[in-house]
Amino acid sequence: MLTPFHVAVQVRDIAEARDFYGARLGFREGRSDPQWVDFDMFGHQFVVHLNPALGPGGQVPQISNAVDGHGVPVPHCGVVLTMPQWEAFAARLRGVIAQFVIEPYVRFKGLPGEQATMFFLDPSGNALEFKAFRDIDSELFRKD
Repeated sequence: MLTPFHVAVQVRDIAEARDFYGARLGFREGRSDPQWVDFDMFGHQFVVHLNPALGPGGQVPQISNAVDGHGVPVPHCGVVLTMPQWEAFAARLRGVIAQFVIEPYVRFKGLPGEQATMFFLDPSGNALEFKAFRDIDSELFRKD
């Protein structure tokens, strides 16, 4: 049985993060403080922490690595979903996310590790990936 992960990221503005993760992405808010907010990201604990040093308009630094012909932002985090969850979330996000880093698509088609994926940034520049496999148990860590 999998247990929930916990990840914390820095944001430039708590109200902006509440709007993005809560109102736009639809993640339920948990505990909070003026300096941080917990969100329920598909059953996992995702926490945003205020970093005033980012300042208005500031962005978390990142690099990009080539994967399947796309520039994958690093660092990034997210959740592996079931295919129906991913399809529903991707369809909903098309009306919410103004610009994807990598539009929703299926990578590695016909190869081990074939997966549906999408990448986008929060307002502070944190990169998020949501992916899905047709059969998570056999595909998630498949090597051959």
